[in-house]
Amino acid sequence: MEPFELVHEQYSQMIHKIIHTLRIYKNHHDYYQTGLIALWEAYMKFEPSKGTFTSFAYSYIRGRILSELKREVQVEERGVALEEGATEAGGDDLDTLSVEILLSYCENLTANQKKWVIAHSLHMLSISEIADIEGVSPEAVKKWRKGAKERIRQAIFNQTFV
Repeated sequence: MEPFELVHEQYSQMIHKIIHTLRIYKNHHDYYQTGLIALWEAYMKFEPSKGTFTSFAYSYIRGRILSELKREVQVEERGVALEEGATEAGGDDLDTLSVEILLSYCENLTANQKKWVIAHSLHMLSISEIADIEGVSPEAVKKWRKGAKERIRQAIFNQTFV
């Protein structure tokens, strides 16, 4: 494989084109960075026996940018968006606290259920991405999700009535 610097040069315009096609006009630089990270991940995961790198990279980058857009919309809808100054001043503490709270609900989960919670909640991965990483079927990941949700609901229910 060629060095990533050459891949970055070759596919930089593709990232810009995807951003333009999705009509992203805010935070263009942030979405470019998301696309660049996705390009790196595609570069690392690509298997030549499964097709061309160009089509793999395009779908991987587009999917990751769409996931980021979806996450941004959810944050805005929930009113959780922090002002930029707040994220710069205390972002690490907030992230650490969020992870600790999330992991506190994972105490009674199986190892696979914890994998789903962490991959989905912290890394914003889809079921198919988690399945690819773990080398299992998407149905298996859906079972992990179902079990994790049931156990977390039960944990929350038990805490509110104790």
